[in-house]
Amino acid sequence: MNSITRYAAIYGGCSGAVIIATIIGGTALADRISFAGSEFFGYLVMLVALTFIFVGIKRYRDIERGGIIRFLPAFGVGLAIALVAAFVYVLVWEVYLAATNYAFINDYIDGIRHAKQAAGVTGAALDRAMAPLEAMRTSYANPLFRLPMTFMEIAPVGAVVSLVSAALLRNPRILPAR
Repeated sequence: MNSITRYAAIYGGCSGAVIIATIIGGTALADRISFAGSEFFGYLVMLVALTFIFVGIKRYRDIERGGIIRFLPAFGVGLAIALVAAFVYVLVWEVYLAATNYAFINDYIDGIRHAKQAAGVTGAALDRAMAPLEAMRTSYANPLFRLPMTFMEIAPVGAVVSLVSAALLRNPRILPAR
């Protein structure tokens, strides 16, 4: 195993572990804490978990490169870490879906329907608003649709964190090696 692969496995795995813990914790507390299911909370968790990209690039720079790294190698290490984290995320999500008998999409769409009804949307207007979600319910049952969609939830966040981390850590004066 080469050093980049080792760093990707270690730091991507750590990032994935944070995501796993949060998914399990959020699922366990979903009935008591309303923010656990929000998009904002989900992306915040991803961002926090993906800080392991920064840590991994810094460790790679300091240990493998003597404290100096150029942008492209740093970005490559970051993307490798993000890729491992994304695969862990997709795998855990699929395990969660299987364990819950794929109830997520039905609960998600039913929650939106109830929110719209509570807001006073009824009849044909409700049917029009729900039509795209009903189409999504059908598509979501297909793993060839669901797996890439789940991957694309986290991959752009990982790419941005890799980009910012590489841009910062190419400067050896930022958190210099000791």
